[in-house]
Amino acid sequence: MSGFLSLSFRKIKQDLRAELTEASVTGSILSVLVGLFMVYLVAAQISEYRSIKTETNVVLDHYSSAVGDNTQDSAEDTLQINFNISFPHLSCEYASVDATNFMGTHDAGLASRVSKVMLDKSGKQIGPFEERKHPVKHTDDMAPLEHKELDRSLKINIHDFEDVRRRYDVLIVNFFTPWCHWCQKLEPVWDEAAGKMKEIDDDRMVIRLASVDCSGESGSKLCTEKRIDAFPTIMVFRRDDLKDAHHERYHGERSVTSIVNWAQHFIDQAMKKSPKSQAVDHNADGEVDSHIGVGCLIAGLLHVQRAPGGITIQAKSDGHEFNWATMDVSHKVNHVSFGPFLTDTAWKVMPAHIAQAVGSLDDRDFSSEQHIPTTHEHMIKIVKNVVELPSAWRIPPVIAHGYVVHSNNIQRFAEVPSVRLNYDILPIIVHVQSKFETFYTFLTRLCAILGGVFTITGIVSAGVDAGMASLTQKDRLGKLG
Repeated sequence: MSGFLSLSFRKIKQDLRAELTEASVTGSILSVLVGLFMVYLVAAQISEYRSIKTETNVVLDHYSSAVGDNTQDSAEDTLQINFNISFPHLSCEYASVDATNFMGTHDAGLASRVSKVMLDKSGKQIGPFEERKHPVKHTDDMAPLEHKELDRSLKINIHDFEDVRRRYDVLIVNFFTPWCHWCQKLEPVWDEAAGKMKEIDDDRMVIRLASVDCSGESGSKLCTEKRIDAFPTIMVFRRDDLKDAHHERYHGERSVTSIVNWAQHFIDQAMKKSPKSQAVDHNADGEVDSHIGVGCLIAGLLHVQRAPGGITIQAKSDGHEFNWATMDVSHKVNHVSFGPFLTDTAWKVMPAHIAQAVGSLDDRDFSSEQHIPTTHEHMIKIVKNVVELPSAWRIPPVIAHGYVVHSNNIQRFAEVPSVRLNYDILPIIVHVQSKFETFYTFLTRLCAILGGVFTITGIVSAGVDAGMASLTQKDRLGKLG
């Protein structure tokens, strides 16, 4: 037993402490300061123990399975693209979304879900846009008009437009250009329909069909004022329209019978046989033929191959020609992201710098200069981030695709105005591992703090006591002067 006791920490006997130790003012001050300092260090160490440590590594993408990325998205070698973009001056009727890959192959989206919502002039949503079930039909058996026959459709321009509009309850205008193939096919049909409507109106000044040549100087000013970008465009104007009123447009079959039947609805409205409406379904096919949205919100998602590619949004139509000089594709990016949608929990636990990179383009506006064809190009570099959380949280790894973007405007009259989202997927993964400090590390550091402070305090105390003793000795000997 005595041998075991010899191995233990030896201590001073209680009755000898008073003989071997003494109190001092410097010792008391030092003890208080050291005690406060030790409390601060222990509290800081406890806070450090409770905080999350983050370690970031960059690895090649083919090591994704080693960092917890076992999702179906990686296994199938596809990438989901999510977008929500507003176009205040591009009609949903003409807006087209096309996905291409780095080889230039169109329709590169393996699966897609895209929806369009019509916007009014103030940017408010009017309602969903339904794609046309059938292509625009044309009457092909009518001969081109001779110049002497062109008086049945009233020719107007910017100088007399307002006077003519006030003269009739309803004025239906065909905006055209001579170089437009579809306008040439519509010309004899429109003139014939104008003659029939003139007979039906019988000088009651209720309705009249008119035409505006957008290639002439006076006509082009009117077309620019009414934001006519597609030819032919058939638009309805009413005598009692407000200044910023929305105007119906004709989207039905381009035949005399269809146009006359459609125009008859406006005669009935003017004669109070039916209520006024800007949503006319003249052929009873369940499809509204008079859309009133001047803008379009395009939202959806695409599944594409994990390879460089792009998404192009521009105007397309099988029955119209476009004036690219006035086409305006100004837009606001409400949201663009890559990969599956993140849960609320994922957003909360994700590091702030990664969360910010997930939607780098969000809520940004891009404007085109007036009357200058402008293409907006967004170059996007995508990086996959895998965030592993502490195991105690029991939350699976969060996979988020951040990106950096550089935007550029291309202004060339030979360039078709469009919005391009060109993306490139970098073959790396940023692996962020978050974890708590282990308990044994906490204990080790705590012991180091206590032992280190005690040891340093002893050294400092001994030095102070030695210095004080030396000064006292010199004072007794009279050596301090």
